[in-house]
Amino acid sequence: MVLVLLAARSLAQEAGPALTRARAQDILFLAQPPPAPCDSGAEDAQIRCLLAVRYDQDSAAAKLALDLYAHSGTVVGILPEQDFDGAYRGQLHLVPRLPVGVHRKHLAWAAGALEDFDAFFKALGGTPRYRWSPLEFRFFESVKRRTPSAFAIAWSVSYNVNGSLFTSEAAVRSTLFHEVFHLNDQQHGRWSVRALSGVYDAIVARCGTQVACLTPYTPDSIKVIGGTYYDFMPDNGVQEYAADLGRRYYAEHRALLHKEKALAPFKCGPDENAKAWKLVVDEFFGGVDLIPACPQR
Repeated sequence: MVLVLLAARSLAQEAGPALTRARAQDILFLAQPPPAPCDSGAEDAQIRCLLAVRYDQDSAAAKLALDLYAHSGTVVGILPEQDFDGAYRGQLHLVPRLPVGVHRKHLAWAAGALEDFDAFFKALGGTPRYRWSPLEFRFFESVKRRTPSAFAIAWSVSYNVNGSLFTSEAAVRSTLFHEVFHLNDQQHGRWSVRALSGVYDAIVARCGTQVACLTPYTPDSIKVIGGTYYDFMPDNGVQEYAADLGRRYYAEHRALLHKEKALAPFKCGPDENAKAWKLVVDEFFGGVDLIPACPQR
């Protein structure tokens, strides 16, 4: 379904710098030299060459990667092998995994998500303080584990082809919006820690990790196995709560714009919800809030 455009608005995405040819080579080949030099022509042409060489074993994946680069400047490659501190998840070992063959669907889902973000913000009229491209996009697999599904830092998103959350195109859209919000939060100087800690800490002081108590306050229903809501796991903190507020903004507005079944308005819950919602909307989404006002209490 095509999103309904709101022509009255004229905002645009906050611009991000284009990826350099050297950075693209690192994303695609890590420390290894590419099998073809791809060192002639303009930088854009060299990056396209590198993408074609990297994905030459899977023509369908190559088209997805090249189309995504042409559309958004995002380069899709691999994460270096590494040990990863998963906090409450324990130590994890991550290995690079190119999204080809049986893993190509994840490339298709990720590309579709980023294109959906374009359509979503165009329908809202854009936003002057939120960026979603271009990105470094790196695929990996966690050995004998299914976590983390994704993580994001310094305009790089890493995606686990075996991630427990990546069961559908819709789930990928939701998770990637959460991760891209983290990038914007970082760009805004860890805004969530400065602006939302008061709200978040008050909720934690009241509820601890008790699921029943936290239910009215959580923007997302994901729970950690054997634990509580993901937003309120002690090792996660206010930054995850903030990213899920961003995800909830996307989910509620996307449903509205697609004329799908409306979600219960998060801001119409406890007073803490309304306060946190407005802070996020004003900081990242240009004050644009199309969700109807709450009934008078």
